[in-house]
Amino acid sequence: MCGITGIYSPGATVSAAVISAMTNTLRHRGPDHSGTYVNPDRTVGLGHTRLSIIDLSERGNQPMANDGGGIQVSYNGEIYNYKEIREELRQKGHVFRTNSDTEVLIRSYEEWGIECLHKFIGMFALAIWDERESRLYLARDRVGIKPLYYYRENGLFLFGSELKAVMEHPGFQKRINPDGLALFLRYNYIRSPYTIFENTFKLEPGHYFCLHDGQLEKHRYWDITESYNAHPYDIDEEEACDILEETMLDSLKYRLVSDVPVGLFLSGGIDSSTVATLLQKNIPTPLKTFTIGFEQEKYNEAVWAKKLAEYLGTEHTEFYVSEDTALETVSDIPSIYDEPFADTSSIPTCILSRLAREHVKVVMSGDGGDELFCGYNYYSKSVRLAEAVRRTPGALRRGLKAALCGLSVEKFESVGKTLRCSWITGRTRNYERNRAALLGIMENDMAEMYRRRLGTWAPEDFAGIFRENRDFHDETFKSDFAAIHSEELWTQMLYADFNVWLPDDILTKVDRASMSTGLEAREPLLDHRVVDLAARIPLDLKYRNGESKYILKKILSRHIPAELYDRPKKGFSSPVDSWLRGRLRPLVENYLSPEAIRKSGVFDPGEISRWKKRFYDHSSPGAPRIWNLLMFQMWHERWH
Repeated sequence: MCGITGIYSPGATVSAAVISAMTNTLRHRGPDHSGTYVNPDRTVGLGHTRLSIIDLSERGNQPMANDGGGIQVSYNGEIYNYKEIREELRQKGHVFRTNSDTEVLIRSYEEWGIECLHKFIGMFALAIWDERESRLYLARDRVGIKPLYYYRENGLFLFGSELKAVMEHPGFQKRINPDGLALFLRYNYIRSPYTIFENTFKLEPGHYFCLHDGQLEKHRYWDITESYNAHPYDIDEEEACDILEETMLDSLKYRLVSDVPVGLFLSGGIDSSTVATLLQKNIPTPLKTFTIGFEQEKYNEAVWAKKLAEYLGTEHTEFYVSEDTALETVSDIPSIYDEPFADTSSIPTCILSRLAREHVKVVMSGDGGDELFCGYNYYSKSVRLAEAVRRTPGALRRGLKAALCGLSVEKFESVGKTLRCSWITGRTRNYERNRAALLGIMENDMAEMYRRRLGTWAPEDFAGIFRENRDFHDETFKSDFAAIHSEELWTQMLYADFNVWLPDDILTKVDRASMSTGLEAREPLLDHRVVDLAARIPLDLKYRNGESKYILKKILSRHIPAELYDRPKKGFSSPVDSWLRGRLRPLVENYLSPEAIRKSGVFDPGEISRWKKRFYDHSSPGAPRIWNLLMFQMWHERWH
């Protein structure tokens, strides 16, 4: 795993000092070596920082060139099937001088051109400069495990694994993109291709583009849509379990390929338990497992992770997070996530990454299981709401819609206070989400339902927080829901989350947290062969009789007792509400003070003070909104 960066500027001279400075911002991603390349015409520069995982010798350093020097590569990630590809290339006459997968990438490009991407099983963000044709290729892996940002303005093209590398260039303009800001406030992350800055983008998963003569052509080389729209496989339960387990095992074996020890993030949930169980039963030595716990029982699954580790015989390490540790970590988040990011599980993920890095350089995780196998509770809740609305007579439905429109969240709170009914006031957050979802369903717009259910800020509250009026038209999930031919809501939600939430929140979180400590994170459930298979497994094998991840639980039942996995889902989160009311409150008072709000110049100080007061008066369960605002203000101070 590594960091990559580069400049393409056919109308100007690339400075070796600038490309070196951009590269140095990524040393945390690759502490073992850094290198740069500038082409003879000084129109292209590449930078690379290396975390040595395969072929630890200097021969594996990058940027790496082919024999004639006409092809240069800067590459972040792993090609797990590189040994098979290398053998195929040898039979075609290619001669290798290293044991690295980077050289396999170069020889593959020599043999097949950019179509070589279809050969790779892996995770990657890569840059290939072909001096012979004056073409720069950038590509990102199928699922979006590895990040790739780029900036394009006035003939200058910059790219990097993280925004901080791109921002280091003196020609980069830090102008906040209103759409990117609005997306962050609405969802806690910024979906691809947007970023927080204007003229700056994320390359979408499964895409590559070519720069030639100053022109950019973008192409999609992989798409899961066809698999989700295809008819499900006609297989019974046992056959489906056999095929899925065999495919996951093959994925796991590939991800054990390393010249350094490999560990596992073990949360105690179904996904990481599946990975741990299949891994430990197929390797001869104890697996190193790592878990984060909380004193609050509501958030703590560490006790279950420990029980599974003891049963499997792993070498287990756990760490319980205190408010002091959380406070220290929160201060690091703006530097680690160099655009606004407000997923609260980033805190334990950063702490867990630091813990694991003390023992290993590579870890696996169970990310992707929720999105592939109906893991989130809101899937079933959304389906039940939609079915209830559809069964409701038209006149009653119209009356209910009018009532919901009239009974805002604030009015709902007011009713609870007037009646002195804690049952009502304690359910404000649930009312807010369910009201939003119901209104979307009643408008027969499932994408709008999803936006409302998953959004941090409701549309009616959204506009008021800005200092100046902003016009924001949010179409997140619209194209994803429309791409699914079936009107099956389950499939639409799974597909939308796979395309948006998974790469832009979950995988972003894990990449930045792990790479901030020089730790490589591998995602065996997101092997594209597992993904393609999961998309076509019948729905009733993913969710059956109120039970999510049914097929994963059936596979687990073959290997471990039910008491180690059969329990309600908790999710990997953190007790931010209590932290914000406790040790983190001084941070909130500082960054959300009227003076700080006026200084950043984005929000209305009076409106932000109102939301803060409501939270601390316990009149609103507004922790997600306060956290969202806090993360933006801290980011703004650090980077803008």
